[in-house]
Amino acid sequence: MKHDHFVVQSPAAPAKQLLLLFHGVGDNPVAMGEIGSWFAPLFPEALVVSIGGPAPSGPPSGRQWFSVQGVTEENRQPRIDAIMPTFIEVVRYWQQHSGVGAGGTALIGFSQGAIMALESLKAQPDLAGRVIAFNGRYATLPESATTAATIHLIHGGEDRVIDVYHAFAAQEALQRAGGDVTLDVVEDLGHAIDERSMQKALDHLRYTVPKRYFDEALSGSKPGDDMVELF
Repeated sequence: MKHDHFVVQSPAAPAKQLLLLFHGVGDNPVAMGEIGSWFAPLFPEALVVSIGGPAPSGPPSGRQWFSVQGVTEENRQPRIDAIMPTFIEVVRYWQQHSGVGAGGTALIGFSQGAIMALESLKAQPDLAGRVIAFNGRYATLPESATTAATIHLIHGGEDRVIDVYHAFAAQEALQRAGGDVTLDVVEDLGHAIDERSMQKALDHLRYTVPKRYFDEALSGSKPGDDMVELF
């Protein structure tokens, strides 16, 4: 399928993990690829790809998933729902291309990219094994959740674009629904990703044991082929 993207890292051998990055409004996949360059050295067997939104926004290189012109609490969800099939199709394309299943896939988004990553698991809970959402939110809070995906919320405590309240609300909703979620608030940080945010994201991917592994151990079952401990 045709879509804007920038390959940050392509391993010589078949990939064991798939890291897909999603930028904010008006940004582009090359710029977001700089975030991917933090992950690549720690996951040398991962295919790392930065994905561009399908619609233009702002400067010639700027892209977006949905328009924020006149966006409200009422119309945000319908805008996301309209483009969500395309988002899911892109993720499935790269999973098929890489040969990596959902358990080895991490969706890493900032701002609108984080919104799309979070919302994608509402639409398709088995889409990925990990989501890292930098300064994102849900359009509407989830009423159900699955432990097949581990969600990491990382948010600037001084964010004036997407208030940190949304991160706390998301954490509470996911915990109430029985989901697997963590939240890190980075003090004195606005709507941005800094070195502290990145370190929290890297530590999560390397050291956080997904709840699904504990559930499988308690039940005596074995993880599926695509759920082998990739993340």
